[in-house]
Amino acid sequence: MAASGALFSWWTVGFPLVGATALAAPLIGLQVPIAAVVVLLVGCTFSSVHHAETLAHRLGALFGSLVLALAISVIEAGLIVSMMLGGDQPELARDSIFSALLIALNGILGVCLLLGGGRHYEQSFRVSASNAFLAVLVPLSMLTMVLPSYTVSAPGPVFTRAQLIFVAVVSFVLYMLFLYVQLVRHRSDFIADHEVLPDTPRPSGRNAWLALALLLMALVAVVLLAKLLSPVLEKSVEAAGLPKALVGVAIALLVLLPEGLTAIKAARQNRLQTALNLTLGSVLACVGLTIPAVAITALITNQSLHLGLSAPMVVLLFTTFLTLSFTLNTGRTTVLEGFVHLAIFAAFVLFTMLP
Repeated sequence: MAASGALFSWWTVGFPLVGATALAAPLIGLQVPIAAVVVLLVGCTFSSVHHAETLAHRLGALFGSLVLALAISVIEAGLIVSMMLGGDQPELARDSIFSALLIALNGILGVCLLLGGGRHYEQSFRVSASNAFLAVLVPLSMLTMVLPSYTVSAPGPVFTRAQLIFVAVVSFVLYMLFLYVQLVRHRSDFIADHEVLPDTPRPSGRNAWLALALLLMALVAVVLLAKLLSPVLEKSVEAAGLPKALVGVAIALLVLLPEGLTAIKAARQNRLQTALNLTLGSVLACVGLTIPAVAITALITNQSLHLGLSAPMVVLLFTTFLTLSFTLNTGRTTVLEGFVHLAIFAAFVLFTMLP
C-alpha cells in the first residue's frame, strides 16, 4: 500500500487548505494581495490535478483520464461562469474555449510529438481511438464556434435562445455518448497494448476518498480565486492595449498547464496513447461540458453570448483539424508532425496578439 506521505505532500494538502482560508479573508475585512491570489490559484490548480491523478491510479488508466478531463473542465467552466457573473463579457466563453482547443491540439500535442518522437524515433497509438475523438470534437467545434457567424436569425455571431438551447443539449448528449463508447462499449480501443504503466501500488480506499475531498476543495478554491483575480487581469490587458481575447487565452493556459505537463511526461515515457487520451479527452470535455454551462448561465442572466469566431480564427481552426486528420490517420507519429502543430500554434499566438 502506498504511503500517505507519498500521495499527500505539503503542497498538495497545503494549497487547497490555504486557498479555502484565503477565500474567507474578505468576510472578516482582510484583503488578500494579488500576488498571493496568483500563487494560490496556480498552486490549487496543480494540486487539483495531482489529486485527480491519485484517483486515476485507484480507478485505472482509462477512468483516470476521465477524472483528469472532468477536473480540467470543471475548472475552466467554473472560471468562465464566475467571470460571466461578474459582468457582461459576451466573448469570454468563446475566447477561452477556442484558446483551449488551439493550445491543446497544437501546443501541447506538438510538444508531445516532438519530445516523444525525439526520444523514441517513432511512436504508435490506436487510430480507432483518435477517430472517435475527432468524430465528436470536429462537429461540436463547428456547431458551437463557426455556425454562429453564419446564422441570420439574430444579429452578430450569436445564437437565438432556441438555437443556443439546441446546441447546448447536443453538446452534452454527444459528450455523454462518447463517454459510453470510451468507457463501456469500445473500451479496448482506447488502451494501447504496448504501454507499460509504472509498477507502483494503488492508493488505498481511504487515501482515494481523501484525494477526492482535497480535489473538490482545490476546484472550489480555483473558481473563487479566479473571480478575485479576473478584474485585475482584464484591466491589465486593457491598459497594455492588447486584445481582450488574451483574457481567454490566459484562462486556458492556466487550466491546461498541469494537464499538458502530465501528457508531455507520458509521451516522453513512450505512452503516446495515454498522452492522446489526456489531451484530446480534456479538450473534448471542455467543449462538451463548458458550452452547456455557459449557455445555461447566459440564458438565466439574459447575457449575450458571442460564440462565432472571426474569419482568421476559423481558418486556424480548419487548419488544425485538417492537420490532425493527417497526423492521427496512420497510427504512427514522428517529430515532423510535432513541428507542424507547433507552427500552427505559433500562428495562433501571433494572430491573437496582432489580429
